[in-house]
Amino acid sequence: MKFKLPFWKKKTPVEVHIPKENSERIAQSTDCFIQSIKDATNNPSDLIIKSLPPNLSLIYIDNLVDNQTLNNGIIANLQNKPNETPENIKDNLSIPEVNVTSLLEEAIEAMVNGSVVIHVDAFAQLIVANIASRESRSLSAPENESQVIGTQVGFNESLATNISLVRRYIVNPDLCIEKIKIGQRTNTSITLIYINGIASEQMVNTLHQRIKALNIDALLDSAVLAEMIDDNSMSVFPQMLLTERPDRFCNCLLDGKLGIIVDGSSMAIVCPQSFTEFFQSQEDQNLRWQIATFVRLLRLTAFFISVYLTPIYVAALTFHYEVIPQAFLVPLSESRALVPFPPIFEALLLEFIIELLREAGARLPTKIGQTIGIVGGIVIGTAAVQAGITSNILLIIIALSALASFTSPSYMMGNAIRLIRFPIIILAGFWGFYGIMLAFCFILIHLLRQSSLGAPYMSPLYPPRVREMRDSVIRMPMPFTAKRPALTRPSNQDKYEPEPVKPEES
Repeated sequence: MKFKLPFWKKKTPVEVHIPKENSERIAQSTDCFIQSIKDATNNPSDLIIKSLPPNLSLIYIDNLVDNQTLNNGIIANLQNKPNETPENIKDNLSIPEVNVTSLLEEAIEAMVNGSVVIHVDAFAQLIVANIASRESRSLSAPENESQVIGTQVGFNESLATNISLVRRYIVNPDLCIEKIKIGQRTNTSITLIYINGIASEQMVNTLHQRIKALNIDALLDSAVLAEMIDDNSMSVFPQMLLTERPDRFCNCLLDGKLGIIVDGSSMAIVCPQSFTEFFQSQEDQNLRWQIATFVRLLRLTAFFISVYLTPIYVAALTFHYEVIPQAFLVPLSESRALVPFPPIFEALLLEFIIELLREAGARLPTKIGQTIGIVGGIVIGTAAVQAGITSNILLIIIALSALASFTSPSYMMGNAIRLIRFPIIILAGFWGFYGIMLAFCFILIHLLRQSSLGAPYMSPLYPPRVREMRDSVIRMPMPFTAKRPALTRPSNQDKYEPEPVKPEES
């Protein structure tokens, strides 16, 4: 049985984000219209109202519009043009996006998104000109997904900039971009992106329904949205990939996956996603297949080291001395001679200290954080061994486990590895190897039961697909990876010809 969060039970789509009492017609009188705007927006201090003789009024919210476009493209064109109708004014404005509306609801929604509304006295219509000015940082290299070989540009917080990056990689009319509004309070814009003719229509409909079914007040980041539309939000393992690399995002789209970009967030969502794909990097596609395979196997090995190495140490010292090699018993006993604590308490204490150092280094400024992480780790580790609080062998094991947890290219998967290590240590301290096997079986069954957008989470390991394993745990040469993964159920399975076409001999 899969547990769902409470908002899953509410499936009513949210189509209207402005209160219903504001859904009324535009007043013909300018004074009545301005008063209705003030009442609907609670008369904020940054609401600007400008009157242009003889019968025009401009209403907009300061700091949301481009002042240069407002002065040169709108006010300059409206000077000395009396008795103009809204339709004529619309034709005379040199603005790309200009509309005429008669609903107050549409006027307010346009204003809070950076548009200026122009009211003509004695007319029940309104001109809406989109001259939004959105501040955003310049493009820079990804901070959390760095690589040596490949592009060095990442997403930023601007939705328009991120979409342009995607279109720069995929120059194709089949690239579908659907814009959706989420959040009754924030009215956040998100885009659902996929390639028509490759992406599964069933998955597109499923994701579209999950997004439309959300009835929430606010959406501020893509990680929140990913948790809301997960197949199982109670699981510690992420089922959707968060990436800040446009090249990886586009590569997933070309495999038949679906992407979501949230306005104001520098991380894009990719789904469906399998467990093994969280240990893959975009740089693997740029390396030779032998090196890429070695690196992937190294990451998976580091996963097992990070999760099980410390519990094996605790279980061996607590219950199973017979598994320790005889040559290793003497230095191990000497190392623990002055330690007054049992192995489980000793391991949990060091793990807790490592997590404190890691969290402090991440939250402090960059220069201070690096100093705290290095100096703090050395000082605390040395002092702990000399004081007899812990053994130097366990200190090495804890440091190796912490280092191995950083090898995952996905930050969300790295957090999951950090968390599941603690209950496994506790089980190892109480039941030894039996506790470790119990934890292993529980995690394995949990992973086998998971899904990502309806696709099996452990694909291609379960259900077993030998052909799909060519680009999962290992990366075979390019001619062997000409098919798209079956995980996405693509409409078109062929990515390219496995063998180049040879020219005909004359």
